[in-house]
Amino acid sequence: MALPRKLKNMNLFNDGLSYVGEVGEVTLPGLERIMEDWRGGGMNGPVKTDHGQEALSMEWTCGGLMDDALRQYGITTHDGVQLRFAGAYQRDDTGDVDAVEVVARGRHSKIDMGTAKPGEGTEFKVTSELSYYKLSINGEPVIEIDLINMVEIVDGEDRLANQRRAIGL
Repeated sequence: MALPRKLKNMNLFNDGLSYVGEVGEVTLPGLERIMEDWRGGGMNGPVKTDHGQEALSMEWTCGGLMDDALRQYGITTHDGVQLRFAGAYQRDDTGDVDAVEVVARGRHSKIDMGTAKPGEGTEFKVTSELSYYKLSINGEPVIEIDLINMVEIVDGEDRLANQRRAIGL
């Protein structure tokens, strides 16, 4: 019988700056496809047709004021901020540790500085909208999505290569 791999520790880097000891929580980007029903003549029911990738976002929370994130607010380029999540996922049956890394580029759409109350902990929450996402496990790329350059590589297969070729890219 096996036990699941659980996150045992993590760190977040913002443009190379380590948030060790400051980051408390990271919501990694969810992967979701845009799907629409299609039922043509002669079909007994609809099938979902794939219309591409939904928007990607990442949320993260720190224990207090993060002035470097504030200085990035309103950055004008779609990939103006690079975030890197590094997680250690461990199995309790074998002790094996997997290194999970997410590299993302985007910009912040929301900064919530929390409530201000003397003598109590605060939370500093940031939502970052992404144009680039890459997930690697133990140094091996698993998924890479580059929305601007129309690249979608899953397990080594570039699933948009034929579409890029068809439109002259």
